[in-house]
Amino acid sequence: MTIQLYTWGTPNGRKVSIALEELGLPYEVHPVDITKDQQFDPAFLKISPNNKIPAIIDPEGPGGQPIALFESGAILVWLADKTGRLLAKEGVARYQALQWLMWQMGGFGPMLGQAHHFLRFAKEEVPYARDRYSNETRRLYGVLDRRLAEADFLGGADYSIADIATYPWAARHEWQRVELAEFPNVKRWYDGLTARPAVAKGMQVP
Repeated sequence: MTIQLYTWGTPNGRKVSIALEELGLPYEVHPVDITKDQQFDPAFLKISPNNKIPAIIDPEGPGGQPIALFESGAILVWLADKTGRLLAKEGVARYQALQWLMWQMGGFGPMLGQAHHFLRFAKEEVPYARDRYSNETRRLYGVLDRRLAEADFLGGADYSIADIATYPWAARHEWQRVELAEFPNVKRWYDGLTARPAVAKGMQVP
């Protein structure tokens, strides 16, 4: 049965469309135009209580019953566990991937999002905020680069939902005024993911 995906063209939204493409799961896209405040629609609130995209309704949830999920990380874990792919079922490999997923959710996404805001969208320049989030963004790219110097992917030897979660944020490196050439291991990883057909297709959703 078809998964219902509520999303918009943001890094967080694209995590889920990439995963769905990688897993070959059928899905139907419901655009939620956050530029028109559609995320505050009462019907969407029932699916996503925090008024944020992405969210899904999977008609084949636990016990064969429908499940509605919000928060991109939770959705990625559900899809991986549902299919038995993109996340090890147990052991060190599972928790290596999950810790890097949490790193993305807690740092690489939120901090880069603040950099986007203060470098591109703030109505007035705030030098302190610009410098704070620009510096933190570069620090996080350094963390990512060091990890990818010792492993092919964030979780280790295998491509996982941790890579899928991180990639759409790195895809906006120009917004963050980051040159990937300064982080050669990130660039190697980034170019490899960019070449994946499912990543290219998922990045075009909605």
